[in-house]
Amino acid sequence: MNFRKLGHTDFEVSEVGLGCWQFGGDFGPIENRAVHEILDAAVESGVNFFDTADVYGAGASERYLGEHFAGLETSPYLVTKYGRGEKTYPDKYSLENLRDAIKRSQDRLQRDCLDLIQLHCIPLEVTAHGAIFDWLRTVQQEGHIRYFGASVETIEEGLVCAQQDDLASIQVIFNLFRQKPIEELLPRAQEKEIGIIVRLPLASGLLAGKFDKNTTFAETDHRNYNRDGEAFNVGETFAGISFEKGLDLVGALKELVPGQYSMAEFAMRWILDHEAVSTVIPGASSAEQVRRNAAACALAPLSEATHQKVKKFYQDEVAAHIRGTY
Repeated sequence: MNFRKLGHTDFEVSEVGLGCWQFGGDFGPIENRAVHEILDAAVESGVNFFDTADVYGAGASERYLGEHFAGLETSPYLVTKYGRGEKTYPDKYSLENLRDAIKRSQDRLQRDCLDLIQLHCIPLEVTAHGAIFDWLRTVQQEGHIRYFGASVETIEEGLVCAQQDDLASIQVIFNLFRQKPIEELLPRAQEKEIGIIVRLPLASGLLAGKFDKNTTFAETDHRNYNRDGEAFNVGETFAGISFEKGLDLVGALKELVPGQYSMAEFAMRWILDHEAVSTVIPGASSAEQVRRNAAACALAPLSEATHQKVKKFYQDEVAAHIRGTY
C-alpha cells in the first residue's frame, strides 16, 4: 500500500481506503461475519482510511467500525459525515444539532475525538451562508473533532466549500464517467492544500466490468430500485447514467484498457494517476474484493496517450448521458 498526505492535515492515508456505506445494508443484507472479514482484509491490505456516515443504516455502519477497532493501540482513521439525518436535512442545521450528532457518532465509533467530520452533501445555500463552518470550528476547539471537510454532489458546492481556508478535505464523485472535477475543483484543491477523497470510483460497480444485461440486485439494494435513476438523485447510482447505457459505454471503454489491467484496475489506476487525489474509497462486499481494490495502487501509472484517449472518450461518448446534479 502507498500513502498520501490528506491536504494540510498530518494524516498519511492509504491511497485506497474503504467506503462503508454497504455496512448499513443499502446494498442488500450483510452478515456480521462478512463485515468483520471485510474489515480484517482491509487492514491486512494496508488500508488505514475508513469512510462512513451517521445515516448509513441509521448508525449501523459506524457501530461496526467502532466495535471492530475498539481498544487497538494503533487505530486507523475512522471518518464520518453529518448533515443528512432525518431531523437535520435540509434546513434544521444548528450548532446544537451538529454537536449532538457528533457526540452520537463518537459513541458509535467509540472515539473521544473524531479524526475527520464531513458535511454530508448539505444544501448549497447552507454552505454558502458559512455559519456551519463556524460551528465546525467551535466543536473542533471543544475537542470533539480534529479536522473537518465536506462531501459534495456538484463542482459548485466543492468550490464554495474550498473558500474555507481551514477545510481539510473535499469528498466528490470522480471516475471514468465523471471527469468534470479535473477542470477546476482538483486544481483549486491542490492550490489550497485540501485533500480530495474520491467516492464511487467504480460507478456503483458498473466500472468493474462484471455486470451485464441479466445482472440483478437485491430487493433492498439501491441499484435495484434506482436502476434508471428515478428514485433519488441519479448521480449517486451508476454515475447518473442509466444502467443499460452504462453497460454499452463500459463495453466500448474496455477497448482502451491495457492488456495487463482488469477493467476495475484500470478505473482505479486512472483516478490514482491524478496527484490531487489523496485517497479513493471503493466499497466492497467481500474480503477478496477489498484485496483487489487495494492492489490497484501497486500498478504502474497509465501512459499519457491512454489518458488522452480516456478524456476524448468521456467528451465524445459519456458526458451527454450524465443526469443529475454535477
